[in-house]
Amino acid sequence: MARVRCITEMGMGVDVHGKDATKAARRAVSDAIRHSSLGFFRMLGKTAQDMFVDVTIAVPDPAAVDAVAVAKELPYGTVKVAAVKGGLEIPAEQGSDSIIIANAAVIVSLDDGK
Repeated sequence: MARVRCITEMGMGVDVHGKDATKAARRAVSDAIRHSSLGFFRMLGKTAQDMFVDVTIAVPDPAAVDAVAVAKELPYGTVKVAAVKGGLEIPAEQGSDSIIIANAAVIVSLDDGK
């Protein structure tokens, strides 16, 4: 089985208080898919459940991302989430709080049937 990339969406999410990388990551995925309505599956004889969805999340501390929680942002398909080093952390002027910014790339592929 070979996969054919059909869609690439990008998003950004922010946790303003609390240094929660998972919250920022979930918001980035939501941002990436929020304006999408994928209706071409019927034309190909596929359903939304036939999708393979690969998510890459970039945050300052990849180990702080709960991949299972991030995957729940995607309602369809077989979802895989990988967190990598990136994003941005902006320290507060005072105290130990920070703003965490996550970037997401959401790639949707289908099996080509071969």
